[in-house]
Amino acid sequence: MKILVYPHDMNLGGSQLNAIELAAAVKDLGHDVAVAGQHGSLRAKVGELGLEFIELPEPGRRPSRKVVKALERAIAQRGIDIVHGYEWPPSLEAELACFDAPATAVSTVLSMSVAPFIPTHTPLLVGTEQIAAAERDFGRALVELMEPPIDTRLNRPGLELPVREMSQRWGIRNGGLTIAIVSRLAREMKLEGILRAIEVIGRIQGGEPVQLVIAGGGPAAGEVAAAAAAANRRTGQLRVVLTGELEDPRWVYQKADIVLGMGGSILRAMAFGKPAVVQGESGFWRVVDESSLPGFLFQGWYGAGAGSGQGADALQAQLRPLLADAALRQRLGDFARRVVVERFSLQASARRQVQFYRQVLAQGQGRNRLGAEYTLAAARFARYKFSRLAARMRGSVAADDFNATAALRSAGASGRPAVRA
Repeated sequence: MKILVYPHDMNLGGSQLNAIELAAAVKDLGHDVAVAGQHGSLRAKVGELGLEFIELPEPGRRPSRKVVKALERAIAQRGIDIVHGYEWPPSLEAELACFDAPATAVSTVLSMSVAPFIPTHTPLLVGTEQIAAAERDFGRALVELMEPPIDTRLNRPGLELPVREMSQRWGIRNGGLTIAIVSRLAREMKLEGILRAIEVIGRIQGGEPVQLVIAGGGPAAGEVAAAAAAANRRTGQLRVVLTGELEDPRWVYQKADIVLGMGGSILRAMAFGKPAVVQGESGFWRVVDESSLPGFLFQGWYGAGAGSGQGADALQAQLRPLLADAALRQRLGDFARRVVVERFSLQASARRQVQFYRQVLAQGQGRNRLGAEYTLAAARFARYKFSRLAARMRGSVAADDFNATAALRSAGASGRPAVRA
């Protein structure tokens, strides 16, 4: 098969890392795979993994006519069979590019909910059983589960990584304990928890020295930097270290004693054998252990708490036993590594992805491209744009709205209990 993978962004983030790593693993299975996108820090990783990169024009408004035309050219010139868009803008652009072309659009959505204006005939992969159930109820023709894959060979304990060199560069202590966050610094979903983590680190007194290392960049970098500077001033120490976006953040995972995060980032931490505390919204924090695992496997590595005002206390309660007990950290780290190896290995995910592509292609080109369906999708998109405009006028627009509205809060997706803080 000839496959063109189109991540929603080429800067550091869980969805786009998954897209690129899975693309390379599918290529290793003998398929012709290229990655398309705009310029960004992950372009180097595309090259390192031996993938061809096709640069697309800057999109502007989404979906972008310029991007669609560029995808159409790539399909025609390269005989592409599958155009695989990640998240809603690439998914729509892939669908439009394939409309009159001998190629099929496929969508992966790893956000916490799926944009309703992605056409219901578009074959869809989602990251949790809960979201898959909700999308089948919505009427989508083909929905399958693709949990965030992890390359357990490149993410594991014992790798030779520049931990000492980088720790010296950023002022990270050799002694004491290191808590790490590797995340895009986005205002939706991420910022609330990151600010609460900084608050908690500023509170800790006594015991072993503790530092919080935050690796990542994004639109909320200014707020995070201000909070970190304030915490460091209050404590008179370098309690919070900001590295900015890192081309390869694996040394941070290896250095950490405990990792905080959500989604693919928390799975990478678990692959390194680290005890993990899952971050959500509204004050949600929960350690990954035997009791919380079933809920995370159903709803994803995320949760909703009782209120954002309780987040600092909730996190402190989860951290307290981990900070005090090295044996507990080791046990939970070993447990986390086993979970990732047994369920989330990249190689197994690549085989499932190829099987999904074959299933899609076996259905042929009759993708139920009915005028009524496109009219309905267009109407939903128009409503979405109108609501965004109205929110912008109120000053309350979200930059990442399909992560800001989590599926675990949606009706019809609550067939099993959610993980509670």
